[in-house]
Amino acid sequence: MNLRNQNIKKEQPENRIQLSDHFTYGRLLRFVLSPVLMMMFTSLYSIVDGFFVSNFVGKTPFAAVNLIMPVAMALGTIGFMIGTGGSALVSMMLGQGKKDLANQYFSLLVYTAAVLSLLLSVLGFVFTPQISAALGAEGELLDNCILYGRILFLSTMPFVLQNVFNSFFVTAEKPELSLKISVFAGCTNIVLDFLFIAVFHWGIAGAALATAMGQMVGGVIPLIYFFKKNDSLLRLTKTKFTGSVLLKTCVNGSSEMVSNLSASVVNILYNFQLMHLAGENGVAAYGIIMYVNFIFMAVYLGYSIGSSPIVSYHYGAGNDGELKNLFRKGWALMGGGGIFLTLLAELLNLPLVKIFAGYDAELSAITSRGFRLYALAFLLMGINIWGSAFFTALNNGVVSAAISFLRSLVFQITAVFFLPLVLGIDGVWLAIVAAELLAAVLTVCFFAAKRKKYHYF
Repeated sequence: MNLRNQNIKKEQPENRIQLSDHFTYGRLLRFVLSPVLMMMFTSLYSIVDGFFVSNFVGKTPFAAVNLIMPVAMALGTIGFMIGTGGSALVSMMLGQGKKDLANQYFSLLVYTAAVLSLLLSVLGFVFTPQISAALGAEGELLDNCILYGRILFLSTMPFVLQNVFNSFFVTAEKPELSLKISVFAGCTNIVLDFLFIAVFHWGIAGAALATAMGQMVGGVIPLIYFFKKNDSLLRLTKTKFTGSVLLKTCVNGSSEMVSNLSASVVNILYNFQLMHLAGENGVAAYGIIMYVNFIFMAVYLGYSIGSSPIVSYHYGAGNDGELKNLFRKGWALMGGGGIFLTLLAELLNLPLVKIFAGYDAELSAITSRGFRLYALAFLLMGINIWGSAFFTALNNGVVSAAISFLRSLVFQITAVFFLPLVLGIDGVWLAIVAAELLAAVLTVCFFAAKRKKYHYF
């Protein structure tokens, strides 16, 4: 270990897991556990809304939530881009011993995210009716989309900031604090959903308000924490505009933005196909599958968010041995995790579906069949998400974006358009499986092509 790493290490409590450590499986899993749980609680926003709206309000409002939610999630992708791309750059600065510069970069990125998300919030609120109509909503469905969407767009800024801080808490060596805030935000959403929908009977507006309040908790508390003096590696300070830092962050984090933005676009296309093939039941079934998918995918995303700053730190410090160690363990954990989560999804198929659609036999049957096919994608999904994040951590945004763009947009759109022509509605559910298989081949090819440059094996 070089001197600058030793100096950074001395500033931290001995019981804290640090970016500069050597990571065994146990230490690595302990470090990424908080980001994994954090992502699971973050995913509760849409899941809890879906549960309460589906069971207490009705199928049409439930379809409205599923139609407009992808748009609100799309606006939040700017947070993923700035958070993941920026944390890789800031972690590399810390690995090079440039702590003051790291804090300046961190501050610039947070302030930029706040300004951009405020602008998106205003645009989303103003154009909610046009957006809802473009998604195919009419009549009662359109009214519900507008009501739910406008309330949700008002909380775009705290939602974006929450996504930004999710990554930077790991870089600051405070993943456990991020988890606590996410749990608090998730619980806020759950309690308020129950009160607003089941007790006060505010319907779909109550669901949107509960989500907005949860996002306020998740975005504002971290902002206060980093503004105050704290014992983490990062703090919000005075900074100056540096275009090159923003550009590098956006390029480097574009893969995560593309991945999440593409997911929203693809969700809209899935809904169009399913509306044609199965009507409102098809849209509702896909919404349920997405809720369950959020929980399983959160494991992969959480691991990627938690492990990426470690990779960036050791890449910046020139520790090739630790890069190889992290690369080997990433393959093992994502490969083994894929097998485990796929089997778990198949075993829990019916219980999970009944949580959301137990009141409707036809909807339950469509959803159960679709989820059994869709769940096969979990086998390779982890490898692809982690592979893209690994290249982001190495500050190679081009390769990372290529994996994400092709995986989440090109491959899926192609599959969801053509497979239903041959397989009917089963083709819609299997589109994700085909996309993940093609993306896995691409990821392996990139790892092989870049091994001599980065020395990870």
